[in-house]
Amino acid sequence: MDLLDQTVGWLARNVPGSTRVFHEFQLDFCCGGNQPLRAALAARGQDPAPVMAALNALQDSVDPGIDWAKRPRSELIAHILTRYHARHRDQLQELIRLASRVEHVHVDRAECPVGLAAHLNDMLQELESHMMKEEQILFPMLERGFSVLQVAAPISVMRFEHDQHGEALQKLHQLTNNITLPKGACNTWRALYAGLNQFKEDLMQHIHLENNILFADEWQQVAV
Repeated sequence: MDLLDQTVGWLARNVPGSTRVFHEFQLDFCCGGNQPLRAALAARGQDPAPVMAALNALQDSVDPGIDWAKRPRSELIAHILTRYHARHRDQLQELIRLASRVEHVHVDRAECPVGLAAHLNDMLQELESHMMKEEQILFPMLERGFSVLQVAAPISVMRFEHDQHGEALQKLHQLTNNITLPKGACNTWRALYAGLNQFKEDLMQHIHLENNILFADEWQQVAV
């Protein structure tokens, strides 16, 4: 099997540790997970060799982690709620505070991420609305064993909003020069960008677990 011909989402779901590789090479495995790896690399003009080397090296990993595709749906939902929904709410509140501080103190610097605090606040509002719909509507339906056709509509809405979250992450990168610290950045600025990197990785993993695992069977069956 040629991994280059598999979709990025399939690899993220079936090759333990692959998401770390995709983060390293800035490959979108959540919203853009339907692309074959070959096409995703070509779109970015990236050489497949180092990516393939990193993926092949994963076979030596001694800590593959939990294979959520093989766990009960209720366990995955509980994990998403505690590991991602709760964490995003905490993360964004603190990141907004840090961004506001950096913008206030360093607004005269060319590298200052002006507009970042407002953008993060927008992301918080959009994510809060999204997560509430999952918590109050979709997840209870899935846990009660609703049929594929009964959850098709809310799943389509969640997938569409995931794409919007991906676009918001792209804007976050634009505002922060790809979350790159300038020379002489203060401790608040450093804490902000460290937090942004963690938030980005968490949100991408969150979307991956939903798009490529929690919703996968339902979506494939609906599409047949």
